[in-house]
Amino acid sequence: MVAIVVASLLWGTTGTASALAPSVGAVTVGAAAMGVGGLLQIVFSRRALYRDRAVLSARYRLVTFGGACVAVYPLAFYSSMRIGGVALGCVVSLASAPLASAVIERLCDGRALTRQWALACGFGIGGSVLLSLSRHSDSGGAHSATLGVVLGLAAGGSYAGYSWAMRRLMDDGTSRGASAAAVLGLGGILLMPVFVATAGSAVVTYPGIVVIAYLAVLPMFLGYVLFSYGLARVGATSATTVTLVEPAAATVLSVVILHETVGAVGWVGVALIAAALVVLTLPGVSPRSGRAANKLGRQPHDAVGSPRCADVPTSR
Repeated sequence: MVAIVVASLLWGTTGTASALAPSVGAVTVGAAAMGVGGLLQIVFSRRALYRDRAVLSARYRLVTFGGACVAVYPLAFYSSMRIGGVALGCVVSLASAPLASAVIERLCDGRALTRQWALACGFGIGGSVLLSLSRHSDSGGAHSATLGVVLGLAAGGSYAGYSWAMRRLMDDGTSRGASAAAVLGLGGILLMPVFVATAGSAVVTYPGIVVIAYLAVLPMFLGYVLFSYGLARVGATSATTVTLVEPAAATVLSVVILHETVGAVGWVGVALIAAALVVLTLPGVSPRSGRAANKLGRQPHDAVGSPRCADVPTSR
């Protein structure tokens, strides 16, 4: 849980960092940061990828699904904020991720949803809404709300999708490093053509290079190393709920570094997100890990009669 929180704190720096290079487009920043970060995952975990190549080949559909979700996420997320407005894009994208993750795990793995998770999710979503409205209530301009909502839902769903794919690969016997490198690395490969197509002269300027390098190495590479570490021990639904701490971190940084103002409503949002983390860390909230499930003599994430969306073997 702590590893996921630290990853979320790193992700919370992306907005402040990208603001330091305003001449670089949002889609370009997203494609470059997540694309390069994914390629670094391949380099970092190349031995694990080679060791688990047979397992990954047998689960190529799951890897492909996760990689496609990784490629969709930054494009949908930044486009949602650009088209629908920052407040709407942040709220829909961040709030829909834990809900989408819960639906995926319910339909594909037969995982029951607890009242404690619902309470934590409600706190987290409510806090995210208040934070976004507090920080961006003055943002104007003509935006398409409908298209912004659709793109925001695509961002939340794709984030939940690749989080679930990585966790499912781990549960099916793939190592943590290989699971993260396969999914994030494939997404990085798919994103590089987008970066090349949208990159302009602003990318090669001093602010552009520094910002993209920082985003790729720390939030997108190190952040996902920590996230995958936590994801191996925490269910995807709880993990995506914990990452709602990201807007709280972004708010604090915007106040300290960018000197933005946050009213009482925004700080109430921070308090609600903190309450969500407290609820999630209470005993009995976190889904049982695959290792604990195996001690009971059954495959993780399986329920009697539950459908398995990914047609992959479960033998270890």
